[in-house]
Amino acid sequence: MSSRRIVQIVSAFLLNPILPNFARGTIYSGGVKHVCIPALNCYSCPAAVGACPVGSLQVMLSSVRGYLSGKLEVTAAWAAGYVVGAIAIVGAICGRFPCGWVCPFGFLHDLLYLHKDRPSPLPWWARFVKYAILAVFVIALPLALTSPSSPLFCKYICPAGTAEAGIPLVGHDKLVGEGIYPVGLLFVWKIALMLGFLAGALLVSRFFCRTTCPLGAAWGLFNGVSLVGLEVDTGECTQCGFCKAVCPMDIGIFESPGDAECIRCLKCTQCPHSAVKVVLRPKASSAEEAEGTG
Repeated sequence: MSSRRIVQIVSAFLLNPILPNFARGTIYSGGVKHVCIPALNCYSCPAAVGACPVGSLQVMLSSVRGYLSGKLEVTAAWAAGYVVGAIAIVGAICGRFPCGWVCPFGFLHDLLYLHKDRPSPLPWWARFVKYAILAVFVIALPLALTSPSSPLFCKYICPAGTAEAGIPLVGHDKLVGEGIYPVGLLFVWKIALMLGFLAGALLVSRFFCRTTCPLGAAWGLFNGVSLVGLEVDTGECTQCGFCKAVCPMDIGIFESPGDAECIRCLKCTQCPHSAVKVVLRPKASSAEEAEGTG
């Protein structure tokens, strides 16, 4: 078993250690629950001990709207700043590294993908869908339309929330009665959407991560400037294509070491020419430098 797989297993348990809550149908609500964890992991998952950054950001941005309208205190704005800061700090340090090593839903995608020996191509435009979801569902709509109790991405799209919280809690009358996960057309929609994403994960490597995840989109914006990154030694690189052949995101790291799609799984560092390295404050490759000065 690879070291990355071990880290993924340990991370999934550390983020969701209270397993008896699945049987009890209760949600942990202690102090740690207010801490944003570096992964797409549902706040309402019975076993979860932390808060999902995407759900928290939607709620906090709704609170900012309330603050600006004079209906909420300044603490709401500070809370929004905390969530944005938590996402930005992780991105600035390591970019999308948590996507490849920490995120439980990404881990599930790795397990489901049937063609382990090769990545899956997607249409060029597919990678941009997640940025639209980030801009519209996670940022614009919470600021304009929603209330703090109704994060739209979580409510209508997020398959991780359906798998981790919707399905485990639907059988508990108390929670369903309180409207946390009501069974109806919305629940049927979420189940169908989740099954669609999981079916996609069987055929396309990291399907949700590449097309839909707004957290990955946000962290990906930092990939080119993060403290920890990848660097390609152009003197050693032969552009043999090894890195692209093993990359679950179907990118050639020699073409763009700071590519926003890179989840820093580090498979490319097994380059037979030792051309790809993990570095602090990565420098631009010779090709990027030439382009920048040309």
